[in-house]
Amino acid sequence: MCILSRGNDGEITFRDWHPVGVIEYGYVAPDPLDPDVIYGAGRSEVSRFHWSTGQVQNITPIPVRNGKYRANRTEPIMFSPLNPHVMYYAANVLFKTTDAGENWETISPDLTREAPGAPPSVGKLFPQGADKQRGVIYALAPSFKNESTLWAGTDDGQVWITRDAGKHWSNITPPDLTPWSKVTQISASHFDDTSAYISVSRFRIDDLRPYIYRTRDGGKSWESITTGLPPDAPVDTVREDPERKGLLFAGTENAVWVSFDEGDQWQSLQLNLPHTSMRDLWVHEDDLIVATHGRAFWILDDITPLRQLAASVVQADATLFRPGKAYRVRRDTNPDTPIPPDEPTALNPPHGAILDYYLAKPASGPVTLEILDSAGKIVRRYSSTDKPDVTEEQLKSQLIPLYWIRMPKALSTEPGMHRWVWDLHYPDPVATQHGYPIAAIPGDTPREPQGPHALPGKYSARLTVNGHSYTEPFTVVMDPRVKTTTAGLTQLFELETRLAALLTRTSQAVVNARSMHTQAQGLESKATGSPADALKSFDQKVGAVLQSAVPSAATQTLTLTRVNGAASTLYADATRADAAPTKALLDATTTAEQDATTVLKNFDAIKNVDLPALNQSLRGANLPEIRGMADSQPTDDDSDVE
Repeated sequence: MCILSRGNDGEITFRDWHPVGVIEYGYVAPDPLDPDVIYGAGRSEVSRFHWSTGQVQNITPIPVRNGKYRANRTEPIMFSPLNPHVMYYAANVLFKTTDAGENWETISPDLTREAPGAPPSVGKLFPQGADKQRGVIYALAPSFKNESTLWAGTDDGQVWITRDAGKHWSNITPPDLTPWSKVTQISASHFDDTSAYISVSRFRIDDLRPYIYRTRDGGKSWESITTGLPPDAPVDTVREDPERKGLLFAGTENAVWVSFDEGDQWQSLQLNLPHTSMRDLWVHEDDLIVATHGRAFWILDDITPLRQLAASVVQADATLFRPGKAYRVRRDTNPDTPIPPDEPTALNPPHGAILDYYLAKPASGPVTLEILDSAGKIVRRYSSTDKPDVTEEQLKSQLIPLYWIRMPKALSTEPGMHRWVWDLHYPDPVATQHGYPIAAIPGDTPREPQGPHALPGKYSARLTVNGHSYTEPFTVVMDPRVKTTTAGLTQLFELETRLAALLTRTSQAVVNARSMHTQAQGLESKATGSPADALKSFDQKVGAVLQSAVPSAATQTLTLTRVNGAASTLYADATRADAAPTKALLDATTTAEQDATTVLKNFDAIKNVDLPALNQSLRGANLPEIRGMADSQPTDDDSDVE
């Protein structure tokens, strides 16, 4: 058994669920072969919906209701996980189509109870004749290992299995499953063809106890697995994680639960979810999705730590969990301001590589987290001692709502579970101006310019705590919608890297020149004679190479301000889209680099020849020297909204 907490030494908790949408009643099944089509079922109707046109076609095998078939409002419809051409739809019998609903065949008899009888909770109030056959197939689970194996459960308490694609069915109902028990869901195992889990609700007959069963022998025997669940938790759904054997999730009438040992023990995974009826769960890649009876669905982003959680984690001083796959997706392509904060919206998942680590006790020194590329070169480094690039007071002076901004923070050294997100950027270049894009995401709008985008490929994360390092690999993959070739992305990365370096060099030179200019002007009123003449001459040279004023179109003199502006403009253009750079952009970059070389050479002559001579004159007059700032970082005075 594995636990989710470690007492007072440091609690392990996981990130919040995110509300992501609203749903109506019924089952839906996206077509695995056509992303434009989605199927839905409910009340005996099967619909085919086309996203591109908005048109809906009724393709039900039961065009007109009759006494032969029965259906309710949430009938199962799903594709075989092993054959994308096979789709199933369940009423009181099971239907199958291999041509998108043009033709259907019936592959089961009526699987419901012929005479369910009267529920004990109703007693004498049960209407005469109401015990007729009335059930439907409420749960269906095609096998993940064998296309011919299907599991089915009814809303009147029966469980069936077929091993030959529906030619023959065997009743494998658990012995203590009585009539008026609803088999709310069946989860076929992802790891073998004989294991499955069923959830059962007896809510309708005032039995609020939880019922979950497990079989490992194809239904010949069943075990009740509800230890840890409260006594008033009717179970609506149970799902097995497709990656870690033994990791199960369950949804009850008011909460979500997790088990790490095939259901032997259950623990709460409620976090910030509202207490409502959890009607379905699904694991999609690394995310856990829950659909509620409140007509909403929520996502718990990145459950990879759950898959790795074991007793060894809570016994260790520190643990770095292996990160899941990270997608390089543009942070935001909305060209306008975000939706107002009072508008109900859902959060996007974290942008970048999600890095989770656990500390059993407070770190005795700095905690560092490094990102390394496939060659072992450090791409990005974070530390618990990092100082923010900009203070909150400076942010308050900007013309931007604070709730837009991704506030600076450092790695935590406190005990417990922590999450850090690498945004898939290299370190930010030095710039003379910073801003926040109007295409903002509340709470997650970064300060710009950001560093070059990391290429898709293999990376690793290295956590260092108390002198010990922990390393885990992970992969960055490209946005699947982007069709730019690997060569084109590499060319773009090389250009971004060149321009980031150019922006840094020219920005540092601009700040250095501005500092010299300010210092010289401050001393001019104090100097007389030859030191005053030297100061004036020096300031003129610095002003000429700096040229703080924007040059006119007719002025072609190379200055630090001009080449820095060109670098900033070109860098913004290069980082705008995941596309191979144009020839014009490449040529302009080469020209900007050549211009920068020329003007930086002139500035170096001022620093290396004129500045020492000036300082010698100032020392002779007992005046302060002018100091250069070779690696100056610009202040945030020029930050603004872009």
